[in-house]
Amino acid sequence: MNPEIEHRVPVLVVGGSLVGLSTSVFLGRLGVPHMLVERHADTSRHPRGRGNNVRTMELFRTAGVEDRVRAASAVLADNHGILQADTIAGDDQEWLFKEIDPGGGLAKFSPSSWCLCSQNDLEPVLADYARELGGVLRFGTELVSCEPDEDGVTAVVETRSTGERQTVRADYLVAADGPRSPVRERLGIEVTGPGDLFHNVSVTFSSRRLAEFVGERRFIVCYLTNHHGEGALLPVDNRDHWVFHLPWHPERGEPIEAFTDERCVEHIRAAAGVPDLDVEITGKAPWHAAERVAERYRVGRVFLAGDSAHEMSPTGAFGSNTGIQDAHNLAWKLAAVLNGHAGADLLATYEAERRPVARATAARASTRSAEHSHPGYAAPPVAGGGKQPGVLGVVLGYRYASDAVLGADPEVPVLPERFRPPGGDPGTRAPHVWLRRGDTRVSTLDLYETSLVLLVGAGTAGEVWRQAARRASELLGVPVTVHRVGTEAESAMVDLVTAPDLDWAQLHGVTDEGAVLIRPDGFVAWRVPAVELDPEETMVTVLRAVACRAEADAEVGGELDR
Repeated sequence: MNPEIEHRVPVLVVGGSLVGLSTSVFLGRLGVPHMLVERHADTSRHPRGRGNNVRTMELFRTAGVEDRVRAASAVLADNHGILQADTIAGDDQEWLFKEIDPGGGLAKFSPSSWCLCSQNDLEPVLADYARELGGVLRFGTELVSCEPDEDGVTAVVETRSTGERQTVRADYLVAADGPRSPVRERLGIEVTGPGDLFHNVSVTFSSRRLAEFVGERRFIVCYLTNHHGEGALLPVDNRDHWVFHLPWHPERGEPIEAFTDERCVEHIRAAAGVPDLDVEITGKAPWHAAERVAERYRVGRVFLAGDSAHEMSPTGAFGSNTGIQDAHNLAWKLAAVLNGHAGADLLATYEAERRPVARATAARASTRSAEHSHPGYAAPPVAGGGKQPGVLGVVLGYRYASDAVLGADPEVPVLPERFRPPGGDPGTRAPHVWLRRGDTRVSTLDLYETSLVLLVGAGTAGEVWRQAARRASELLGVPVTVHRVGTEAESAMVDLVTAPDLDWAQLHGVTDEGAVLIRPDGFVAWRVPAVELDPEETMVTVLRAVACRAEADAEVGGELDR
């Protein structure tokens, strides 16, 4: 043992913003010991990154933190839609859309819903929960160096307040250290894409009177188009506290120092259309909108996640959500490999799955910024003109084609042009179905977190699949939870009961004699419409493939013959 190694952890997470903290939560839920280091002394204090889409909220639900996130976001619970106006006080106003989920139709497809929770409110919730789950979080601690090798990563971290340095030896390192990722740069990973799109200065301010002119309009954001007050207004509490994004043009030689308090005050007054509006500037932070994706998501045992792997225009809030979903995809795979349940090749599917999603999503985000005429963005014309596809296809419709999925069509686009209800296709998010377990109502999505899950029916075929899965799981050492699903009349034979008029099998694209295998991230890994000739051999083949266990014990084949 190297005496210089002061700490040993299975996973070292670098970066303690939304993606790093989410990684910590997801690893903690799976019982993976880990350390997180973040150079800043505390979580974010600036109200940004507020849009948490329905898929992210599903992941928070499964992880047991959704209720806390909603409690932290209560002040913005009634804010919906995007408004475009010349000035806040003027008459020239138009809703780009007024409701995120008009008519409540999303409830058919998900047990969760969208949530506005600003980053400065969300990060403390995640940090507290991550610590409760056993995560070691070290704020005010900076990564000085990291050296990956065949067996792990040796990192040196420094406590910024004292200058004390310590060495950490980890099996794996997750770099969630932002768009200028020092880890990515050390590894020499290039980025591709159009690059910078536009620049803004985010200004926090207080105003007691602004709420009078906003009135009852509870928007997520209001884009202001007045030439002297162009920008975007976002409510923080709908009363006294607000954020305004001012266009900034460093490409024209405009320095950040030009944004004095006086200039910001006059700009906000022009945007409001109220020359004597009371405005007190409380903070300023420059930010850059870009479209870039890393050429690789991995070098050996080091992985990129979140902004270190991809940058996206903020319109649609795709960036942070894509990053949180990166974290979830990677966490269960790291847990499976570290626990010996999966082969190391499973980790290669992280890049194979998440990088195509990021590339397609980043392009959609840029298109949406152009459609909304985001302040400061001199966008090219939107291809095809007119209104572009909605966000739900991006949020719930993305699909994977990798070695951890059997039967996915690699020719189908990563993102659909239009959202269609999930149908159980391999490589897509599994359908949401309300079920009853005893007296408890659960969604099928609540079942997926700690292991592979096999859904089967109530009849004889369901029992055959259950036994086959149990046998294959024991032989391979790959945990599988089997749930038998049926109607109230079949309740003696099942552990999950459906509504009388609901056919779970049809919704998953199989029959009552079929089976559907779901991964811990809620994506369909494989399905079969009916019982096959040798279900045990089928399950061994499927589990070995999904868990990337090509090197599994050669004795398994002989065991099946006994």
